Amino acid sequence: MTDFRSFRASAVVLRHADWGEADRLLTLYTRDNGIVRALAKGARKVTSRKAGHLQPFTHITVQLAKGRDLLIVTQVETINAFLPLHDDLMKTGYAAYVVELLLRFSYEEEGANPSIFRLLVETLDRLEKEVDAWLPVRYYEMRLLDAVGFRPQLFQCANCGREILAEDQYFSFTAGGVICPRCGQGLPNLAGISLETLKYLRHFQRSSYKEASRARPSPEVQKEAEVLMQGYFTYLLERELNTPGFLKKVKS
Repeated sequence: MTDFRSFRASAVVLRHADWGEADRLLTLYTRDNGIVRALAKGARKVTSRKAGHLQPFTHITVQLAKGRDLLIVTQVETINAFLPLHDDLMKTGYAAYVVELLLRFSYEEEGANPSIFRLLVETLDRLEKEVDAWLPVRYYEMRLLDAVGFRPQLFQCANCGREILAEDQYFSFTAGGVICPRCGQGLPNLAGISLETLKYLRHFQRSSYKEASRARPSPEVQKEAEVLMQGYFTYLLERELNTPGFLKKVKS
């Protein structure tokens, strides 16, 4: 992390918690330092000018000073508040899912990852503007997996290495990729993956968002891809995520 006593950062507020009498403890994802925690003194007071800038999912420019134990927020300006993400419960849920995934795959002191920061800001922007969250979320998942070193193998069998043919396949969470029907006969704990779903996941893995946004998957493919990705994340993280359950309740 930067050694200066005070430094300016471009950041997204991931979450906040009450601290002491009137302060707020923030978890920020910064472009140049990755995840940092910072204290916003007096942010819970009615008269605080900072409070409105420090809501979750807000893209900010913040001045941080080094305190005894924590960084201290001295100045903050909003770049984009992404207000629709707070006004619509489904959008709030999807934004929270994006943040939860990032937090589960990140830790303090790991340093800068500008590509993840850019992906985060772009995904919040897409969730704000687009009616259907399926594409922004699936695209985010695939790109985040790339960035954190868990890119799934979708073009060759993860067991034998042969090129995957145009037919329904299996997916192994353990091997981190597609398993061909030949290998799949003898391996345990496999999920099925249809040719159509595999086609879309491959498309998201190697295409720009503009190209990916031309995709028109059927509801069946959307559901299969979502279930598959949730299974893979549960395996990688060794526990289920919290936000998918919340989204399920909101949808019902």
